[in-house]
Amino acid sequence: MAHTVFCVRYKKEMEGLDEPPFDSEFGQKIYKNVSKAAWSEWVDRQKMLLNEYRLQPWTPQAQQFLVEQMDMFFFGEGSALPQEYVPPSQ
Repeated sequence: MAHTVFCVRYKKEMEGLDEPPFDSEFGQKIYKNVSKAAWSEWVDRQKMLLNEYRLQPWTPQAQQFLVEQMDMFFFGEGSALPQEYVPPSQ
């Protein structure tokens, strides 16, 4: 049986992640409250942030920034887009 959660992003019961994304208390919080669909949204947002801010993901500063943005994305008022960000035209 699939792991289900009440997703904090979609505000409904949905399929959860297969395992916690991090080996930490924050990873457990995400595992218990974030759906696969919401996590997929975050992965796309994270890629955009990495590219727009030209972050080096292996640096502690970039990692801390991404964790702060992730916390706001799921549990705060949402992660803000960079001021200069222009969504790709489709």
